[in-house]
Amino acid sequence: MGTNEVAKPAEGSDRPRHWKATLAGVVGNTVEWADWSIYGYFAPLFSESFFPTTDKAASLLATLAVFAIAFIMRPVGAAVLGAFADRHGRQKGLALTILLMAGASVAMAVTPTYSTIGVAAPAVLVLARLAQGFSSGGEFGSSSTFIVENAPPTQRASVGSWQQVGVGAGGLVAAATAAVITTVLGEQQQAAYGWRIAFALCGLLGVVGLWLRNRVGETEQFAAASQEGRVRSNPLRTMLREHPRAALRVFAITIAGTVIYYVWIVYLAQYAELTTGLPLSQGLWANTIAQAVFIAALPFGGKLSDRFGRKPTMLAFAIGFAVLAWPMLTLLSNDFWGFLGLSTLGMLLIVGYSANCATVMAEQFPSEVRTVGIALPYALAVAVFGGTAPYLMTWLFAHGLQEWVAVYVIVAALVGVAVYATMPETKGEDLA
Repeated sequence: MGTNEVAKPAEGSDRPRHWKATLAGVVGNTVEWADWSIYGYFAPLFSESFFPTTDKAASLLATLAVFAIAFIMRPVGAAVLGAFADRHGRQKGLALTILLMAGASVAMAVTPTYSTIGVAAPAVLVLARLAQGFSSGGEFGSSSTFIVENAPPTQRASVGSWQQVGVGAGGLVAAATAAVITTVLGEQQQAAYGWRIAFALCGLLGVVGLWLRNRVGETEQFAAASQEGRVRSNPLRTMLREHPRAALRVFAITIAGTVIYYVWIVYLAQYAELTTGLPLSQGLWANTIAQAVFIAALPFGGKLSDRFGRKPTMLAFAIGFAVLAWPMLTLLSNDFWGFLGLSTLGMLLIVGYSANCATVMAEQFPSEVRTVGIALPYALAVAVFGGTAPYLMTWLFAHGLQEWVAVYVIVAALVGVAVYATMPETKGEDLA
């Protein structure tokens, strides 16, 4: 299929074309989020290479601060790249995001340490991470729009859940890479070059994602909008002026999901190591297995949403964490199997949010502003509540306040209960 052809929503004979488009979105998404997630897993290993100090905790906090700072660029990338995709097409937006993300990973892999080039080392690290933040800001909106617009109307959540399959698979690739490197290499080797191998591998995977994304066409929704003259010269301004309530709703929908997702997926293994003494390698392996279960469950969560609605399945996630977060975090121990069970239980609850998020956000907007409408409020919420989560968790532990981690998760879950209970049900509504 050429890049100027239209990828129609699949029914019957169109099914192979539909799945080809979904595959391109999912594989590219996997590469994007592997590149994005690998930083969090390896921060404890390379922190002293860029921020040397006699206090190891201070080095880690500085590295996690860069992790948080990168989220500042996500809203910028969402506004710029989201508007780009609404003006020039979803396929072009997807190709641009993966090129930026993979290139930044390669740059981090080859950057010399502070002892070699001084302050230039952390400067390059910050710039590369800012580029990744810019890229990821546009990725979620572009890939969500692309996948959901290609879905049959009665299967939007089932197909849309594959957007998060890509996100989960990216996290799985990052977790598995971290688990292998921390198992195979000794501590000195991990700190010296193990993390560089991880960044290089994830960066090179971007070539595969870029190739796939350049082989798919535009969605029928975008083609129709172009033919009917509905493409706006300034989609961002149009979205803010004509759809402010929908944008605010997307922001609110994201809060509980992003807080709990980052605590459970990115930080839980490190939290268990700090609080229970569970070896980091064991925590990472358990996290890898739990993420595999999560990925396998996502399409089933989408099917439940297509049958029962967006609200019931998202409420199951939020109520579940509001009730179970405290006992789950309290019961964490240095036992591998116990940690695996609790990690997996949390991941299955998160399915209620993740299987729905791309679809329910896409259903809030018409095609001419859909990408930027999803991307900007989502990125703002992630920047405020997701990017700060690992730093906040580490700070709480450093000050002897680790019990407040559970409180933070519960408060986020209760916000989710309020939002999901009051939002309109969009199951069965036509995409404009």
